[in-house]
Order: sequence, then C-alpha cells, then structure tokens
Amino acid sequence: MNIRQATAADEDAIWRILEPTFRAGETYPIPRDISRPDAIGYWRSEGHTVFVADDNGTIVGTYYLRANNRGGGAHVANCGYVVAPDAFGRGVARAMGTHSLDEAHARGFSAMQFNFVIASNERAVRLWQSLGFAIAGRLPGVFDHPRLGHVDAYVMLRSL
Repeated sequence: MNIRQATAADEDAIWRILEPTFRAGETYPIPRDISRPDAIGYWRSEGHTVFVADDNGTIVGTYYLRANNRGGGAHVANCGYVVAPDAFGRGVARAMGTHSLDEAHARGFSAMQFNFVIASNERAVRLWQSLGFAIAGRLPGVFDHPRLGHVDAYVMLRSL
C-alpha cells in the first residue's frame, strides 16, 4: 500500500470513500445529507493536507493532517481518517495512522490530538490506543448516533 498526498484527480475516489461514512452518521459529526461539494470542501479545507492510501491503483482510504489549533496550539496536529467500506479489516486505518504520526513528526508537530472520537466506534478507539493514544477526556452524550442515541466522545492525545 502506498500512502501519498492527494491530488485533484483523486476527488472521485475520496468522495466514494467519504460518502458512505458520512451518510451512515455513526462516526463523524457531519450532516448525513452533506453534498459532494461540501464534503470535499470540508475534507480539503484550507490548512488540511490530504493523503490517500493507494492499494495497487485503488484508493482505499484517505486522511487529512492539520494543526489542531492556531497560535499557542499550533504545535499539536489533528487528523481525520476514513477507510473505504470494502477495505475494512485490511490494515488501511493502521497504515494511515502510522503514516500520519510520521508525517506530523516530520512537519515539526510535538503531539497529535483527536478532538471527537465517538466512543461507540470501538475499532477506532482500540486502534488509536494501540498506536499510543490515551483518552484525555470524555464528553458525555455529545454525539447523536442514529441508532444508539446520545453517546460519548473522547478527546485522545499522543506525544510525538
């Protein structure tokens, strides 16, 4: 698997990955009816560097890397990750997570923080913990899950 910076030519593949995740509404606080232009605009927001995971010519995942905050918080990285549903269980998220940690370190960040990891997304929580992230805080009932109702979200942090 090759992880590389995304280009404009990757937007169809990125949308193919984002759409089912955003429509499901179970892991991202994004409107479930978000349009393609708005979703791509969000993913490729100013300050986001977008990457794709390419598996033999097929884009199977994408993530963005950015500073978590400006000013005094600009030394802490933040990322968002999505894996194509047909690539679940193939190590794509782990590969992107590892890549993002290396990339953030190379760009001079001293930590990485995830602001809103949905607690019911147990696979993601386990993955981030296995990559050295700790739960720094719990936000009770802040995410309106379409099946489970109000669930907690975690703030997760790791030093680089």
